[in-house]
Amino acid sequence: MQRVASAPLMYLKKYQSLIVPTKPRISVKPIPPSELESTVKVSKPEAHKSAAGKSRKPPRRPHILVCNDDGIDAEGIAALAKAMTAIGEVTVVAPSSHQSGMSHAMTLGKPMRIQKYFKGKKLFGYSVSGTPVDCMKMAITHLLPKRPDIVVSGINYGSNTAVNILYSGTVAAALEAAIFGLPAIAFSLTTYEDADFTYAAKFAQKLVRQVLKHGLPPETLLTVNVPSLPESKIKGVAVTHQGKSKWSESMIERQDAYGNPYYWLHGKMPLEDHSLDADEFAIRKNYVSVTPIRYDLTNHAFIDTLKTWDLKK
Repeated sequence: MQRVASAPLMYLKKYQSLIVPTKPRISVKPIPPSELESTVKVSKPEAHKSAAGKSRKPPRRPHILVCNDDGIDAEGIAALAKAMTAIGEVTVVAPSSHQSGMSHAMTLGKPMRIQKYFKGKKLFGYSVSGTPVDCMKMAITHLLPKRPDIVVSGINYGSNTAVNILYSGTVAAALEAAIFGLPAIAFSLTTYEDADFTYAAKFAQKLVRQVLKHGLPPETLLTVNVPSLPESKIKGVAVTHQGKSKWSESMIERQDAYGNPYYWLHGKMPLEDHSLDADEFAIRKNYVSVTPIRYDLTNHAFIDTLKTWDLKK
């Protein structure tokens, strides 16, 4: 029987915190404008000593900007940010609320606000009352004193393969960074509940080090999907292309207390790719999928044919 990725009412699970109010565990305070730049750097590495005993400046640690679309309080971004501290200085700028499925939307016509976001008494990052793309624009053009060396987005609840790449706010944050000319990677885990981000965070460290070492081509980012499995059950890493699988969708109709209808989006993703070089197929075969994508959506192969059409003024 053909395997399918099912998402019935998955948003009820993914957004349970929106439906069932819970007691806030993390305090949020407004940021005075005078403090924005002074709180960006988290720590400074200690000076090294040469063989002669003289102090010398340590090598500069890369500055890593971290974002997501599940919101700044999500477990995935906490795991990713923690993993990145082993590589460089980390700044977290993420949406103040769930923004999954927002794709490349940005906020127009209403103001946005930035707030410091604390876990206990420790500053974790900055929340923005907008979309993942808003977070990138806010961080790069306003919040940070200088451009980061790399941007990472995630770790997302749920895969972002095939057509999901177009819907994903996680990928959109990385895509916006690429538009700014920055190397960027989006990370996703193939589950919507009971997530264990341990291996995904470990792999993120490895890949970020490789990107910092080798760089990425212009206008290019990486989108990474990690099977929700223990590391011992991961078969390997596949470099893939964006697959052709797409959703088979329907609407579930219900009624509110007044008899008015409301709807939930329901869908399954039948597998339309059957080789390991396609992202969705790779993750279903328990491989990590690494896909290079770009924001040029032009169908270059069709340009010459289109020029033969009668399109004169």
